[in-house]
Amino acid sequence: MSGEGPIAVSILDREFLIGCTPEERPGLIAAAGYLDGKMRDIREQARSAGVDRIAVMAALNIAHELIQLRQHRDTNDGTLAQHLQMLRAKLDGVLATSVK
Repeated sequence: MSGEGPIAVSILDREFLIGCTPEERPGLIAAAGYLDGKMRDIREQARSAGVDRIAVMAALNIAHELIQLRQHRDTNDGTLAQHLQMLRAKLDGVLATSVK
């Protein structure tokens, strides 16, 4: 297999042909599998929901997860920056006293 051409992914029992580079294929396959799982979970919870509603609910859930992860990352980045600043201040203090 050359890895050229579109790749077939299955989402909620429908096949979609998606064009991507060979390097993007693993990520695309993982994303399609994740989306398929989310949509199946929603379909089981709301048996009478149409495919459009299921897709929108899955998109909203995934967007919410992304926003939470970004906020968590930003919080961790801020905490790390504070710790590094405190360590730098301590190191500067130690170096200043040892130089005297």
